[in-house]
Amino acid sequence: MASPILSSIYLNKLDRFVETVLIPEYSRGDRRARNPAYLDLQNQLAKARRRGDRPLARALRRRMVSLPSADPDDPGYRRLRYCRYADDHLLGFTGPKAEAEEIKQRLAGFLRDELKLELSQGKTLITHARTGAARFLGYEITVQHNDTKKTGRYRRVNGQVALRVPRDVIKAKSAPYLRRGKPAKQPALNNGSDHTIVATFGAVYRGIVQYYLLAGDVHRLHRLRWVMETSMLKTLAGKHRSSMSEMAAKHKTKIQTPHGPRTCFEARIERNCRQPLVARFGETPLHRQKTATVTDRQPVRVDYPHKELVTRLLADVCEICRQPGEVEVHHIRKLADLGKPGPLRPQWVKAMTNRRRKTLVVCASCHGHIHNGQPATLLTQ
Repeated sequence: MASPILSSIYLNKLDRFVETVLIPEYSRGDRRARNPAYLDLQNQLAKARRRGDRPLARALRRRMVSLPSADPDDPGYRRLRYCRYADDHLLGFTGPKAEAEEIKQRLAGFLRDELKLELSQGKTLITHARTGAARFLGYEITVQHNDTKKTGRYRRVNGQVALRVPRDVIKAKSAPYLRRGKPAKQPALNNGSDHTIVATFGAVYRGIVQYYLLAGDVHRLHRLRWVMETSMLKTLAGKHRSSMSEMAAKHKTKIQTPHGPRTCFEARIERNCRQPLVARFGETPLHRQKTATVTDRQPVRVDYPHKELVTRLLADVCEICRQPGEVEVHHIRKLADLGKPGPLRPQWVKAMTNRRRKTLVVCASCHGHIHNGQPATLLTQ
């Protein structure tokens, strides 16, 4: 896609403005000043240890862990960070809200005066990172804070930037597979093979999961997996006029992954003297991966079997009388034109109904009987 490249070219002036003007102006101080309350407890702890008062030392240590060692409101410390992808940008600022408002106004002025662009006031929001979440490239970005969670002896989670999966994303991605709030089959895939159905569902699900594997709460996508898995099984069951449990038993398999054995769904197309084509759904575990990348490659084109109608024509066999020879194709406008089921229906009607196809490959003799309205006894199978 050319859009990110063109955006990077045009917004290069914005990058230089932020990096050479805004960041130097709104960044100062080498490090935050020490927290006076923390220093006081630290001095008391040192005295208690010298006296050998272990119970008091333990109590003081617990109180120290619940306090920040640096002053969060240090007026001499400011930091501004900037990140942009295409026309979507994010600025992280450590400082008061009034200065954040100044930065926003200066950005709007630069875009208007230098680049002739208008900053979207509805999308450009100032959000407190601890109490809210900023949206960037489909993620929710927030700063963690928890005075009770400790890793080892310290509260290592505090101040760490966290990525989250937005709830509305899960809802939006699940919507195409729901009808009246419940997973439903996909009629558009009814005419596809099992491999096509599993590959289609698997590719969509895998792309979403791989994109959000950086999120700390990627496990929220279990809802999406259940919806898509149920919809896939209902689609397969509708195609084969079977049940979901039978389709699950047919396609369920266990594979080895870098994270251990995993149960998923699989459909294969065997090929002579070549590797089989394998389609899978649900093989990616919903565990956070800090260095995750999108690994889904270009899908292998299914060049075998051929298109169904082409394969039926190449067989040169009448689908009514089963006699080999020259064949033709009989077409109808829609299956509903065949009428309701009944014992006196012609054999060609039964064949098309069973196949759920609007085409029927027949010999010239059977094709003539169909158009002449011959009785069913003349069209024996």
